[in-house]
Amino acid sequence: MQHVLPSLPYRYAALTPTIDARTMTLHHDVHHVGYVTALNDILERVPELVGRTALWLLLHPDKIPKPVRTAVRNNAGGHINHSLFWRAMSPQGGGVPSGSLAKAIDRDFGSFEEFKDKFAAAGGKVFGSGWVWLVREYGRDAKLAIVTTAGHENPLEDGKYPILLNDVWEHAYYLGYESRRSQYLKEWWKLTDWNEASRRFEHMGDTAEDSWDVERESISG
Repeated sequence: MQHVLPSLPYRYAALTPTIDARTMTLHHDVHHVGYVTALNDILERVPELVGRTALWLLLHPDKIPKPVRTAVRNNAGGHINHSLFWRAMSPQGGGVPSGSLAKAIDRDFGSFEEFKDKFAAAGGKVFGSGWVWLVREYGRDAKLAIVTTAGHENPLEDGKYPILLNDVWEHAYYLGYESRRSQYLKEWWKLTDWNEASRRFEHMGDTAEDSWDVERESISG
């Protein structure tokens, strides 16, 4: 089984003017393609890993031969994170969350506006390339939290389930915003797909393994 690039759920220009068509084309057809291609190339040389999902590869580093461990982690992570990122946005996005997710945000951050401020501030402080996430912890009294990761690390590696994410690698915004990452983070709320975030919040499993099973249905390979 090879890892497959997922199609965008909307046209390249659909997120304009917040994210322009050129940025989306390069981001999806060059950067994401690169991670998928590199991952498949590596796995051709390691037969025992063929057929493993990208999530399995990311979450079982001890099972990956040391000579390729870092490359597998980087490219599997890039594939997973981008697959989630495309679905975190929508041409009909924006607005405010509703239902149980909205209540959890108010409970854990004070208000939706406070959450947005903290999320954008965290994303603005990422040094170099990385991601900012809204995650939910596991357990009976699981709470929401904002975390950041470097490179293509994923909160699942630390036992936290991703609800929402934004890409703060420069290739995600530089053509439209140049070095103005803070402006990109502010404008990005116009695209946020709160229906997808709510779906993830409400359908995460009780354990990390349960949640991995859900993700296998939405990430190609």
